[in-house]
Amino acid sequence: MELRDIEIILTLADELHFGRTAERLHVSGARVSQAIKRQERRIGAPLFERTSRSVRLTPIGRRLAEGLRQGQDAINAAIAEATAAARGVSGTLTLGVMGALGHELRSHIGHFRKLYPECDVRLQEIHFSDPYGPLRRGEVDMLVLWLPVVEPDVTVGPVVLTEGRVLAVWAGHELSGHADVSLEDLAGRTVLDVGPDVPQDWGEAMLPARTPSGRAVPRGPRVRTFHEVLTQVAARTAVSPLNAHVLRYYRHPGVEFLPLRDAPPTEWALVWRTTDETTQHRAFAEAARAFGMRGAGS
Repeated sequence: MELRDIEIILTLADELHFGRTAERLHVSGARVSQAIKRQERRIGAPLFERTSRSVRLTPIGRRLAEGLRQGQDAINAAIAEATAAARGVSGTLTLGVMGALGHELRSHIGHFRKLYPECDVRLQEIHFSDPYGPLRRGEVDMLVLWLPVVEPDVTVGPVVLTEGRVLAVWAGHELSGHADVSLEDLAGRTVLDVGPDVPQDWGEAMLPARTPSGRAVPRGPRVRTFHEVLTQVAARTAVSPLNAHVLRYYRHPGVEFLPLRDAPPTEWALVWRTTDETTQHRAFAEAARAFGMRGAGS
């Protein structure tokens, strides 16, 4: 059976209308009729029941269409795999993510794997206290970081996630139980120190040194990981702004999360070293851009 005849049978099985089938395939109605009659003669049974008002699949026609569709899917998958291999989009792409953020990107990763089945995506946890280290040491191929990212040696790709923020406080804190809080509530309250390896503009995007009105926000104990943040908050040494996806994944004894009503949304973007860019980087970024930005939890 010719590939064109397979396409005609499957399209007619979808449309159940000879005219629309011809229009979709940009062929004449006579070409559609000839293909169906040729295959019915070959098989020895009608594939479609035709009346002046309707077209329906016969039981044999339905079985044939199901089998042909499976074959067509296999052919398309093989072509996609060959195309991906020809483009060099194969192997493994290691994506550096913070904590549970990888789960928030599952739809993006699934979309990429469908487009490039020969290329796997492996997640590796990174920490905010050393955001660029794993990338520059070659431990990961690409990062997902909150913006702004202003580094001379990296390329900033598309935003893949946007979300709100919360303030982590200890149980019994004077803000505890509030429906929401403001960035101005950070004034005079100690927040955590993320250390010297964090670029100032990047770190202060999450942990501001001053409130919007200019009041100082003091720094407290140094932390390296998210779990150290929760431990310090529970110990009543500091409060800490965090990204809102923590509400779905984390609970810690003695810690409450309060919505920060006036905090700017966090935008998470793909980041990679400019000099290390490969077809994998470009393909993942293009797939993410085409898939579109998703809000956390979607």
